[in-house]
Amino acid sequence: MSAIVYLPILFFSIILHEYAHGYIACRNGDDTALVLGRLTFNPLKHIDFVGSIMVPLFCLIMHWPLFGWAKPVPVNPYNLNNIRNDMAKVAFAGPASNLILVLISALALKLTVMFMPNFALLIQVFVYSIMINLLLALFNLMPIPPLDGSKIVARFLPAQTANKYMRFERYGMLIVIALILTGIFSKIIVPIFYFIFNLILSFVGGSFNGF
Repeated sequence: MSAIVYLPILFFSIILHEYAHGYIACRNGDDTALVLGRLTFNPLKHIDFVGSIMVPLFCLIMHWPLFGWAKPVPVNPYNLNNIRNDMAKVAFAGPASNLILVLISALALKLTVMFMPNFALLIQVFVYSIMINLLLALFNLMPIPPLDGSKIVARFLPAQTANKYMRFERYGMLIVIALILTGIFSKIIVPIFYFIFNLILSFVGGSFNGF
């Protein structure tokens, strides 16, 4: 039952994440995602074999909080109005969309607990939405190229240093996968995740046995 609730929330969250990248890029001069049909909520346009299928399955098997990623929305930085500033905006848009969903889900959860405390399925949906979107935001904000956090960090580095830093992008996903498989990722991100998650549950109030 948990996977049935988890997976639609995960797919929607990672699709919204990529849509947000494309939308902000389009607003700042680059319509590449729109032209290529990626500025859409159609899941078939965004599925990535590793990030959308294999990683979520691995998390389920390992009993880790579920997360993943979609196929990156294409962005041509040379079409942007201001490459350094706008690339940082585009990068932050993805995690920001997930943090907005965390906020919306937390408020919805609080209202559900207050007025419909016996509606267990709805409570489960909002708790999972908080968990998934919080983890997606934290994961993508890691400063490892090509994750979003690296592009935000690059904005504040001298141009020459930023160029050298972003050259690691070709190895970035290998580093990320290695961090996941060795357990280093869980030791770094998961404690931060649970600290924030527990703060949110304290704000919401109520009892959430099994989460």
